[in-house]
Amino acid sequence: MGSRTSPISQPITIRRAVARDAKRLTRLVRGSGAYEGKYAAAVAGYRVGPDYIEAHRVFVAVGADEYGGRVLGFYSLVLTPPELDLLFVADEVQGRGIGRLLVAHMQSEARAAGIDRLKVVSHVPAEDFYHRVGAVRTGTAFANPPAVPWDRPEFEFRIPSE
Repeated sequence: MGSRTSPISQPITIRRAVARDAKRLTRLVRGSGAYEGKYAAAVAGYRVGPDYIEAHRVFVAVGADEYGGRVLGFYSLVLTPPELDLLFVADEVQGRGIGRLLVAHMQSEARAAGIDRLKVVSHVPAEDFYHRVGAVRTGTAFANPPAVPWDRPEFEFRIPSE
């Protein structure tokens, strides 16, 4: 297997999440290395439940043979108001283009739903990622203790019509 930053050599399938994905998605959120240390409290009790999956447009990236059909990442698109609510990629496959693939998929889903711009309140360590995938910094979501005791960057994706 290549280095951590080598691109994925096997195809990735993006499919709509289903209720039985809930536990896997919850584990991905809670186990995220981006939420270690002072950020751990933000995801400690976090749960992606079947009700959430049914209420929003949640999509998962599934790896082919190289990853045994495992869920490698996911995102959640909320339509009203338009927001990228969640975007997670498993730590061990970060840097391989999966996040970029999920963002491109999210943009096509948003476009199909008639959305021309959508908000993202980013986790602080993910700020550079959002810059790299074309989101525009629009402001700051201020701390909301005790749930989120730190300020977070706010971005916007502008979705061009095709």
